Amino acid sequence: MTAPRSTLVYRAIADNVEHVVRGKPEVVRLAVAALLAEGHLLVEDVPGVGKTTLARCLARSIGGTWNRIQFTPDLLPGDVTGVMVYHQNAERFEFHRGGVFANVVLADEINRGTPKTQSALLEVMSERRVTVDAATHEVPHPFLVVATQNPIEMEGTYRLPEAQLDRFLVRVSVGYPDLAAEVLVVMSDCARVSPDDLGAVVDVDGLRAAIAEVRASHVAPAVCEYAVRVAAATREHAAVRWGASPRGSIGLIRAAQALAATEGRLYATPDDVKAVAEPVLAHRLVLSPDAELNGRRPAEVVAEVLAGVPVPVTAG
Repeated sequence: MTAPRSTLVYRAIADNVEHVVRGKPEVVRLAVAALLAEGHLLVEDVPGVGKTTLARCLARSIGGTWNRIQFTPDLLPGDVTGVMVYHQNAERFEFHRGGVFANVVLADEINRGTPKTQSALLEVMSERRVTVDAATHEVPHPFLVVATQNPIEMEGTYRLPEAQLDRFLVRVSVGYPDLAAEVLVVMSDCARVSPDDLGAVVDVDGLRAAIAEVRASHVAPAVCEYAVRVAAATREHAAVRWGASPRGSIGLIRAAQALAATEGRLYATPDDVKAVAEPVLAHRLVLSPDAELNGRRPAEVVAEVLAGVPVPVTAG
């Protein structure tokens, strides 16, 4: 039996990325699932664990256009979205596109940019278009933002606004590799293996078709209701001040559909929803001051919610 197109695309991208990103198969799986769901990906961890390497590998695996924007405190919103420039010879203003006009945008160290510059991404991440001086400009399709950020406690970083965090479908942490994986990383570096060595394994049309197949995959009403119940339960948790919005419920289903495709299925199950609940919901939760003082973590809240929401017996 032939595997679905989306599954073949997943395997091709994941295998390509893992030539460079060693010992992190689950991280790679979630990252590629986010791409198949056409959702934006936030990679968060301390410096030196491969955040940018993962993002670059994803971008180079896709045959479309990609741009890298290095976020710094002096980066301006116009550098991200584009600006109107007056051309004296032509006696008219022309729009000069910013870095977001690409199929894949690598927003490196996004939380080193100022809140004003970060907010330049809000419209394009949600609506796939940019408005400059009342004129609207469409970005290429598919459009994916792969952002990296260092922990907010580090010097020179700014906390991402909740509205922007909510626009990321999935947040993953790379984490330190185990001993065997770190040995492979060091050996790869000695052999000068880098993301620049990777070639595209899927073109834009192939990725677009895979995304469409994932979006059309079957979701039973019971699975949909389960996802909504999980998201709604975060709003009622005693440790949470602001829970997941309906965008979080939608994100659960889209990520579950994509995760199912990584396993060769074109239907989502409650187990898929449970598997993506933490990476989809944890970054959307705002804990109460008391919970933060007591050292509670959003991931713990998501785990408690999953334990308390009944799982459908059938996915009919």
